Amino acid sequence: MEKFKLFKEKFKVEQFLIHESKYWTWSLRPQQPTLGSGILALRRYAEAFSEITAAEGSDLSGMIKVIEEQLKAEFSYEKINYLMLMMVDPHLHFHIIPRYSQEKEFAGIKWVDKGWPGPPSLEADLIEDQTLIKLQQALKK
Repeated sequence: MEKFKLFKEKFKVEQFLIHESKYWTWSLRPQQPTLGSGILALRRYAEAFSEITAAEGSDLSGMIKVIEEQLKAEFSYEKINYLMLMMVDPHLHFHIIPRYSQEKEFAGIKWVDKGWPGPPSLEADLIEDQTLIKLQQALKK
C-alpha cells in the first residue's frame, strides 16, 4: 500500500506517536495550527469511514477519551475539533485541533488559534522536531 506508506511518512506518524490502541494511532501533526494538534489514524489502510468494523468503531471511542483527557490535562483546551478531510491524503484519519480563545505558550513558542471562535485555520509553520518531541513527551504522561 503505497498510499498508506506515504501518509505515515508525511505525517511522521511513527516518529511523533503519542498513543496507540489495537486499531488507531494518535500522533502529533508536524504542523501545529494550535498547540497539541494531532492526527488520529486507522492502523490499517481504508479510504472511507464506512469501512471501519464494529470493533474499530468501539476502539475509536476509547481513543477519543484518551486524547481528550490528555490534551485537557496538559493544555486545558476549551473546545476540540475533529476534521476528517481526506482530500489530499485519502487514508482514513482525523485532524485533531484543540481550540483556545487565549494565546498559549509551550517550549518558548506562542500559539494563537487564528480561527477562534469560528472554524479552525489549518495554516501553520512547521515546528522543529525537538519542539515536537517535547510536545510528544508532555502528552505521553
